[in-house]
Amino acid sequence: MREDVCTGTKRTSEGDDYNHRMLALRYVYLLALVVWLGGMLILGAIVAPTTFEVLQASAGTDGREMAGAVFGVALARFHYVAYAAGALLLLTLVAMRVLGPRPVHSGLRAVIVIVMLGVALYSGLVVLRQIDAVQVAAGGLPSRLPAGDPRRVRFDALHLLSTRLMMFNIAGALVLLYWEARE
Repeated sequence: MREDVCTGTKRTSEGDDYNHRMLALRYVYLLALVVWLGGMLILGAIVAPTTFEVLQASAGTDGREMAGAVFGVALARFHYVAYAAGALLLLTLVAMRVLGPRPVHSGLRAVIVIVMLGVALYSGLVVLRQIDAVQVAAGGLPSRLPAGDPRRVRFDALHLLSTRLMMFNIAGALVLLYWEARE
C-alpha cells in the first residue's frame, strides 16, 4: 500500500489509477452531454420565447426583428458549444474504449454522437447561413412579406428545419443520457 502525496489517499494497486482515469473520462463525457442537452433545452424553452415576448411587447414589429437578431446570434454562438461538446463526447468515448472495459453500446453511442455532431454542423454552417441570406434578401423580417412570397416561404421552411434538427439532437442526447444513467 502506498500513499498519494497530492491527495493523501491510500492506493493498493495500479487499478486505482485506472478507476480515477475512467471516472474523469465519464465525468467529462457526462458534463459535455449535459451542457449540450441543457443548452438546447434552455434556448428552445426559455431564451427564444422570452426574447420574442419581451422585445415584441416593448417595440412591436421592430421588437420582433430585434428578438430575431438577438436569438440568431445566441443560436449561432451556441453552435460552437455544441461542436465542442460533440468533440468531447467522441474523444471521451474513444478513450474509454481504449482503456476498457467498453461502455455499454459504446459503438452505437459513438454513432449517435457523430450523427448529432453532423446535424449540429449542418444546422450551424448551412441552415443558419441560409436563414441569414433569406433575411438579407427580404430586407428584414420575412414575416412582413406576403404569405406566398418565395422568400417568406423559404424562411418558414428553414426555420422549421432548424427546429426539427434541434429536436432530433435533443432526442439523441436524451438517449445518451439514459444509457449513462443506467450504468
